[in-house]
Amino acid sequence: MQIGQPSRTAMGAAAHRAVHQTLEGGVIFADPFALQILSDDTRARLPDMAGDPAHLPMRLFIAARSRYSEDTMAACVARGVRQIVILGAGLDTFSLRNPHAGEGARVFEVDYPATQAWKRERLAHAGLALPASLTFAPVDFERQGLAEGLAAAGFRADQPAYFQWLGVSPYLTLEAIIATLDFIAGIAGSEVVFDYAEPFENFLPAMRAYLTAAAESAASLGEPWLSLFNPPEMAALVRAREFADFWDVTRAELAVRYYGNLGQGLTAMPGPHVVRARSK
Repeated sequence: MQIGQPSRTAMGAAAHRAVHQTLEGGVIFADPFALQILSDDTRARLPDMAGDPAHLPMRLFIAARSRYSEDTMAACVARGVRQIVILGAGLDTFSLRNPHAGEGARVFEVDYPATQAWKRERLAHAGLALPASLTFAPVDFERQGLAEGLAAAGFRADQPAYFQWLGVSPYLTLEAIIATLDFIAGIAGSEVVFDYAEPFENFLPAMRAYLTAAAESAASLGEPWLSLFNPPEMAALVRAREFADFWDVTRAELAVRYYGNLGQGLTAMPGPHVVRARSK
């Protein structure tokens, strides 16, 4: 990530969510704010993204991982969780749509200061007011730990929380991933949903070429892919943190659950995966 600049990959993920609304009617994941908060430059690229079938698998996965996360979040709120942490929030719009605000659910958005400043500018430009239930927790991970940044924002580590951590792990070192999972596992009654990608050699040649190009593009923007995992490696990593429960949901399982007719014709292939884990 370039110092002082917002995340370009966060822009890309938000663009995929926006195309899903316009092209597929948000049938997997409804997000009425997805288009509103994009920059003019990003919005101008949407027709090309919508017209390129190579983007379909990633677009559907991004929609499905958000749906899975927010379904899990709703289940956590139903059992009494009132702290929701969006790690690497980017242009995520849950805080604007929060159906649990009336139940006292607070949202903490954690991200790099430059990305959060950019997001606040986008919200202001779109005329979207900041919800009272939202707290920004800017964290420069080179200078500050997650626990410290959240505590400064009013997060209570003695109360359970739900952590959404999407589209982040490939860009982190193994040490940073372990530190984050350790922090979450140490908060009793908490849950996390995050995704990860398998090594490129696990994919068929066409998808391997697509992923390689995507990784090279991200690296050119200062956001290289640093961590990829085979499923047994991820299982060992999560189990070592002693979470009480752990689920690894494959893209094929997400497709069965959410894609419907949109999944017809898509070739079954490895990863990405979505992980759900619950602390003791």
